[in-house]
Amino acid sequence: MTMTFDSATMNTGEGFDLYKYWQAFLRWWWLIVLFTVVAAGGAYLISSRMTPVYSATTTLLVQQAPASNVTEYNALLTSERLASTYAQMLTSRPVLEETQKRLGLSSFPGAVSVAAVRDTQLLRLSAESTNPEMASAIANMVAEVFVDQNRQLQESRYAASLNNIEQQLEDLPAKIEETQTALSKLGKATDPETEAERARLETALSSYRNSYSTLLGSYEQMRLAAVQSTNNLTVFDPARTPGAPIRPQKLQNTALAAMVGAMLALGIIFLIEYLDDTLKGPEDVAQALGLNTLGTIGQFSREGGELITAAEPLSPISEDFRVLRTNLRFAGVDKALRKILVTSAAPSEGKTVTTANLAVVLAQSGLRVSLIDADLRRPRQHHVFNIPSGTEGLTESLVEGTINGRMTQPVADFDLRLLPAGAIPPNPVEMVASQRMKQLLDGLAAESDAVLVDSPPILSMADAAVMAQAVDGVLLTIEANKTRRGAAQDAVTSLQQVGANVLGVVLTQVPSRSSRYYYYYRDYYEANGEKKHSRGRRRHRTPWQRFWDSLRKRRPRA
Repeated sequence: MTMTFDSATMNTGEGFDLYKYWQAFLRWWWLIVLFTVVAAGGAYLISSRMTPVYSATTTLLVQQAPASNVTEYNALLTSERLASTYAQMLTSRPVLEETQKRLGLSSFPGAVSVAAVRDTQLLRLSAESTNPEMASAIANMVAEVFVDQNRQLQESRYAASLNNIEQQLEDLPAKIEETQTALSKLGKATDPETEAERARLETALSSYRNSYSTLLGSYEQMRLAAVQSTNNLTVFDPARTPGAPIRPQKLQNTALAAMVGAMLALGIIFLIEYLDDTLKGPEDVAQALGLNTLGTIGQFSREGGELITAAEPLSPISEDFRVLRTNLRFAGVDKALRKILVTSAAPSEGKTVTTANLAVVLAQSGLRVSLIDADLRRPRQHHVFNIPSGTEGLTESLVEGTINGRMTQPVADFDLRLLPAGAIPPNPVEMVASQRMKQLLDGLAAESDAVLVDSPPILSMADAAVMAQAVDGVLLTIEANKTRRGAAQDAVTSLQQVGANVLGVVLTQVPSRSSRYYYYYRDYYEANGEKKHSRGRRRHRTPWQRFWDSLRKRRPRA
């Protein structure tokens, strides 16, 4: 039965998977720390080298002149507009130039800003300077200059009228005195002409006196009106010399830079994870391919040899291969799996090492195992089992039509026979697609409990697709964090198109943090087979790990 990549089997990973994000954090935590430390350190160094700036604040009280026949709402609007007007005027050029002149400065050494205190009649004038004393001097002087200029501006509205009245008041006493002198010179004469002149002078004197009294009253009323209609501005709280700079704020800058660095790192991580379409674990395999993961082989050093199951049978990696062996037995419940082909999507994904170690663990369980190196393009099984190059093998057997003693037993004490690739032929596809190849497989299957075939990558050559039709099942090896989703899907599609029985996937080079299925026993045995004091990694799992595992167990499977 051929599987198809529908919406159920080929889930692209949509949905919110907390465990994936946790795994991404475990993979990239160092990048977050690096960006955070670099950003915070850079901000601290820059802040340390910046010249400190001090700020001094003067508070001014605006007293609006009372107005009659004005509603409270209009009075409030007028007050707000007056405060906004004063705020603009305080930073105007005439005020700043006069301030600079009074302080005796060649240039203005700072910045001035004004803000109205909401719902009050207060204005806060702030001056900044690199010198704390200069900051307070500027704030106080700007306020003083503006108060003087505002007072002069208010007085100028009535100055002309008051000056006119004052001039008239200065002229009237002289006229009165002149008229009184003229009356005195007339004496007590009673002739008609004198009487007429006396009457005229007395009338003029009375007029002058009435005019003087009227002008004096008008002068006082105008002065009173000027006082009542003047908007007063006074310094309520003068500026004081600041003790600490307002910037740079080293702690705040460092904290903000650290946050920005961490957020930038997270953005880069999410971008990398979004663009990274490699398969990392069994969940990715199930979502992308709709296949089961029969084994997860951890990372291990190959300095001591690639045949780790023979050299270190009690190592955690050997346990991984035994788990694969067990899962293969369950996969063959309905149909016996005697001939198994092992392939991969692309080269260098661990198929050769997987095939060799799987053959060893099968032989260790008491089975008769035959291993065929059918990769007639880049054979490597003879290197894994330390067999000399040039040893005759599959190619010669297919040419002659008989194995004729070419199978070797590379591992002592186990019934494992190896048929190396032999000479590299010019036509590998025709060789493995021949009837003799099928007869060779059937003959070995009759003599053995399991026949493992190491083939070239499925996407690179047609060899694997040809041989997949002659075996009972195919194992697809995928290297974690390397094999791309599209390549793996193409590999499965190629196998399904020829009617191959794809048993499942073997994940190789799996980091210990990337799989939750096999690493509980990784620490149970040392490489030398001695038992540890701890019972596997399960006892050492953190609360966070147990929490994520519980979430995964509760999540319904697709």
